[in-house]
Amino acid sequence: MATQKIEFLIQWEAMNKETTRVYVDSTVVSGMFDYHLPERITQTKLFWDAVQRGEFAIIVSSVQRDEMMDAPQYVREFYNDLPVSQIERIESTEESDNLAMQYVDAKVISKNHLNDCRHIAIASIAQADAVVSWNCNDMVNPNRIPKYNEVNEKNGYKKN
Repeated sequence: MATQKIEFLIQWEAMNKETTRVYVDSTVVSGMFDYHLPERITQTKLFWDAVQRGEFAIIVSSVQRDEMMDAPQYVREFYNDLPVSQIERIESTEESDNLAMQYVDAKVISKNHLNDCRHIAIASIAQADAVVSWNCNDMVNPNRIPKYNEVNEKNGYKKN
């Protein structure tokens, strides 16, 4: 059986500041408990350890908060215990919902994955330095990132 190679994808521009602000989706929280993929747990733990050390300030959104409501209790407890000093909480807005729909209109991703678009839109508007996710199909897919960035640039937002 072939070993599945897991890559923890973090996309960001080189930054000359102490702390990198990263948008984190719910897969990075649930990744701590992805027992069928032990390497994912290892990589996710390394990320959260870096957050604890202050290497990353994390951005979480109301979209993620809503997704976490359906997560198992132990995942919600981990989420609720995240270091408050390292968290920036952002609400979804009409502006972010409009940008998300522009990703759909530009065929970056289908409307079936609108919440993924909402995550990217919120991260873009918040000017996150990176988007951290285990969603390699829709959010941090190297083929989609340039398309998200194209829509962002057309709307006056920086690349993620």
